[in-house]
Amino acid sequence: MKRTIRKVAVLGSGVMGSRIACHFAGIGVQVVLLDMVAKGAEESSKPAERNKLVNDALQSAIKSNPSPVFTKDVVKKISTGNFTDNMKDIASCDWIIEVVVERLDIKQMIYAQVEQFRKPGTLVTSNTSGIPIHMMAEGRSDDFKKHFCGSHFFNPPRYLRLLEVIPTPYTDPEVVDFLMQYGDLYLGKTTVLCKDTPAFIANRIGVFSIMSIFHIMEKLGLNVDEIDALTGPVIGRPKSATFRTADVVGIDTLVKVAKGVADNCPDDEAKNIFTIPSWLEKIVANNWLGDKTGQGFFQKKKSAAGKEILTLNLQTMEYGARQKPKFASIDAAKPIESLKERIKLLNAATDKAGDFYRQFHFALFSYISHRIPEISDEIYRLDDAMMAGFGWEIGAFETWDTLGMAKTVAAMKTAGYAVAGWVEEMLAGGATSFYKVDAGKRVYYDMASKTYQPLPGGDAFLVLNNHADKTIWKNSACKLYDIGDGVAGFEWSSKMNSIGGEVLEGLNKAIGIAEEKFKGLVIANEGANFSAGANVGMIFMLAIEQEYDELDMAIRMFQNSMMRVRYSSVPVVTAPHGLTLGGGCEMNLHADKICAAAETYIGLVELGVGLIPGGGGTKEFALRAGDELHEDEPETVTLKNRFFSIATAKVATSAQEAYGIGILRKGHDEVVMNIGRRIAEAKKSVIEIYDQGYTMPQPRKDVKVLGRQGLGAMLAGINGMWRGGYATDHDALVARKLAYVMCGGDLSEQNLVSEQYLLDLEREAFLSLCGEKKTLERIQSVLKSGRPIRN
Repeated sequence: MKRTIRKVAVLGSGVMGSRIACHFAGIGVQVVLLDMVAKGAEESSKPAERNKLVNDALQSAIKSNPSPVFTKDVVKKISTGNFTDNMKDIASCDWIIEVVVERLDIKQMIYAQVEQFRKPGTLVTSNTSGIPIHMMAEGRSDDFKKHFCGSHFFNPPRYLRLLEVIPTPYTDPEVVDFLMQYGDLYLGKTTVLCKDTPAFIANRIGVFSIMSIFHIMEKLGLNVDEIDALTGPVIGRPKSATFRTADVVGIDTLVKVAKGVADNCPDDEAKNIFTIPSWLEKIVANNWLGDKTGQGFFQKKKSAAGKEILTLNLQTMEYGARQKPKFASIDAAKPIESLKERIKLLNAATDKAGDFYRQFHFALFSYISHRIPEISDEIYRLDDAMMAGFGWEIGAFETWDTLGMAKTVAAMKTAGYAVAGWVEEMLAGGATSFYKVDAGKRVYYDMASKTYQPLPGGDAFLVLNNHADKTIWKNSACKLYDIGDGVAGFEWSSKMNSIGGEVLEGLNKAIGIAEEKFKGLVIANEGANFSAGANVGMIFMLAIEQEYDELDMAIRMFQNSMMRVRYSSVPVVTAPHGLTLGGGCEMNLHADKICAAAETYIGLVELGVGLIPGGGGTKEFALRAGDELHEDEPETVTLKNRFFSIATAKVATSAQEAYGIGILRKGHDEVVMNIGRRIAEAKKSVIEIYDQGYTMPQPRKDVKVLGRQGLGAMLAGINGMWRGGYATDHDALVARKLAYVMCGGDLSEQNLVSEQYLLDLEREAFLSLCGEKKTLERIQSVLKSGRPIRN
């Protein structure tokens, strides 16, 4: 049957329930959010009093940081109520999600009420993280059981991409298929099919990993700060590493999951790892549960110098100043850009860090090998779950491949770590990796058939470096691939994916080759972020040495490269994600189309370092402001809006918000909910634009600018901000130069100018600001500390 989700009921408005409701509203679905009648309001007849619990929870979620919604206005799609008065409203819902307290009796009581009002065929799922799904379905009608399963979101639902789907023996396969596809396409999730086993997949592996680290830490005599230095970004894990993650999640939650596995998995060969260490028992007994109680493994203290973060000494149970750990191998690994190369170096290191990594990886690899087929029949589901739910950059099986599967198995045996029988059989059969690329498609080793099988959705999840065997051109920073169907794919890799001379050289070469041999070009990359902008280090060096001719040439090259993106004879489509700032934003502004991941944080931020956008961004905002002028509103309104977006270094906190600040164009650019699909969607768009008969546009000579009329209004606004103390002297200077460019200079009246005229003004203003001492101080601060000073 064809199933459409127009309206969803979320039962339970706690931290998870309210945020799940927000995420559904964010994708345009109507939501009914219900909870208990507020305590003390049982006899009241006023909805505001009876619904105080749910309303307060929703408001708390909306105000939380990071925001659970893409834009604030989507909250209008959420209506609230209570179980007593409003359970009848679920009759009009297509999907009912239960998110109440983790008690089987309470959940069953809620399901009994749901049965009274849900229409047959309506989906019912539970967000439980620990109660067996089949137990919750007991006693329900056949239709309820057929449409019931687990749907385990991770917190915060907008940002953590994992959705575990856990069917029972009664669940209709059509329901499972639908939820897997809907979660992927519409909710932007990595949907992972799980078996109904304790803690499902991500928490089972994730909590094992943390508990294993606790035991290795004791064995090697490491401390909290050392472990967090070893288990963070250096090995492709989140900044919160191990102990900070435990504080955020809640130490009691971690202990509860560990005990649940120990109690409910008697046949788990590593169940001793889930034994709670005495120091951890003591922390829970002291109610030091992490952020929720104000202290855990870390404690924030106010001191004369400001806020100070203290670390718990697990031997003395006292807090002390944080230590900066020193490991020679970590220092050697940090400059290495490639995560896989870093992992190889660290695992082979001869210091205490190397000892830690070997024991950690050996224990992890042994554990995951024994979980197949207990918790999943396929290895990729374990890797997907850990990457999407715990923020690992690469999964455990892929890490095993990185270190060399056969070599690592031999080392594990020597060190006393067993691998599951199927891994031994796999090696004996000549298969020496869990994954490989076959004809541009990634395949995985399937234990059941003892063959390599394609990963599901391979065409929809296009990964550029899977086409490494079809590399057309490359330099030290960039690669151009043939990604099939007459489309080329361009990517680059640099620190924060910044854009310097080599990237611009690669971009121009890629467009040239695409014009000769392809239908069009996709610009994307597989880094953590699309691009943090132009290489400010190079700008700073040239400015300090007063190499203004060199600087002028570099800016000119950047502008010309962005105009090449706009004015090429084939369609150019970008697929941004994550941070897309400054020059990265300018590249997107000049593309024929943008296919942005929903979690794209995009903006022109140059004002923060005392510059104006100099790669065509100022020109493009002036051009768009001119095109947006309406007869029924003052001519300066749209220009002011565009000006303030740049002047306040406004960054859209989602791709949806980027429409509101004029970076994405409504009806033209596209938001892709699932980040993994953005490159495939961009490729599809290239083909569509080409097939419609793409004609190369011509550089504009009819850009409407306001001259002195607009400049006067802008300068008055800048002066007001400066007098009110909202802008420093230098902020005002930079803003005046920005206004001058966006108004087309000191023209006596409105006029039509060319894009090149605006680019020349933009470049002159940028160059002059590079000679300002306070701008150089701001750039230097960014290079040293990652953030500009306010001077």
